[in-house]
Amino acid sequence: MSLKRRILGLAAGAAGIAVAGTAVGVARHRRVMARRGAGDVTPFGSLRSRPITVVADDGVPLHVEVDEYEPVEDSGRRRTSGEAQPPLTVVFCHGYALNLDCWHFQRAGYRGLVRTVYYDQRSHGRSGRSSLGHATIDQLGRDLERILDEVVPEGPVVLVGHSMGGMSIIALAEQHPELFGDRVAGVALISTTAGGLDPSRILLPVVPLSIGGGITHQVVALLGRGHKSVDRVRRLGRNVAMVATDLFAFGDAVPAAYVDFVDQMLSDTPFEVVAEFFGSFRLFDKFHAVAALEDVPTAIICGTADRLTSIGHSRKLHAHVPGSTLLECEKAGHMVIMERHDQVNAELDQLIAAAAGLVDSR
Repeated sequence: MSLKRRILGLAAGAAGIAVAGTAVGVARHRRVMARRGAGDVTPFGSLRSRPITVVADDGVPLHVEVDEYEPVEDSGRRRTSGEAQPPLTVVFCHGYALNLDCWHFQRAGYRGLVRTVYYDQRSHGRSGRSSLGHATIDQLGRDLERILDEVVPEGPVVLVGHSMGGMSIIALAEQHPELFGDRVAGVALISTTAGGLDPSRILLPVVPLSIGGGITHQVVALLGRGHKSVDRVRRLGRNVAMVATDLFAFGDAVPAAYVDFVDQMLSDTPFEVVAEFFGSFRLFDKFHAVAALEDVPTAIICGTADRLTSIGHSRKLHAHVPGSTLLECEKAGHMVIMERHDQVNAELDQLIAAAAGLVDSR
């Protein structure tokens, strides 16, 4: 019987939330329920913690933020400071042309309930700029390893990746398969793939329709030569860019504030960075590497209306990882982590419970 199936057995019952039906599990479930909707009443971009700088193996500084676990008793009374924290840490890896703020609803929902780590990928957000030669998904896998070494030196982790962040996790699995089932106790791959992506799709939300349309490959060449001009054009054509973001980042109708928030992250990513990473998507082919995930709880999540990494990619990942779960969010788009945040968080609840069951069984 595989380790994966033993873990899933531990997570069964009570919808996978209350581990082994213990009072601690029930108390945690109550806290999770109490936090539902927290993201809707918290301003976008306002969730912060003390920044940590992790230096990548090529010298690029990576911006990292950690939300620590805050234990409480059933009554709500905080435990004494000398009491040990749970060993589990959840690390969130964001996608192309975004930054760590894209995890807004997950961060609001899990803050204080479990130790969580958020970071800006190289050349994104507050992290330092990469050289062209290191603007690759393989390098992102090495960056993730460095963050684990520096920020989570002990204890098991759950890795959660959206889009390019999921590819970063798969790159790590190729580089260090021995970590999965040992350090890595669970994985969530959201709106992502292990290969076969049409790279022109990923530019659609970040290239204004008036520039890109059906000529995205020509646009990439333009970005490499005259990225500053393209940045200026996008700022001038903000209304067009907003429409592109709405059409390609979301599948269903969402509040305008969601669209504006995502569009701002896209706008804040220089087109030079967009162009530098573009070539990596064309070459990305790592379905062989996902075999490392077979013996850890693995949740695969995607919107059925995802126009960038279509649902077929997630179904293929599911087929390549025996024992994995697949959540298809009806009519949701690429930013399913926002658009269907309640469903995504509920699936992550079950994944974290399964990973906790693995830790408890050791």
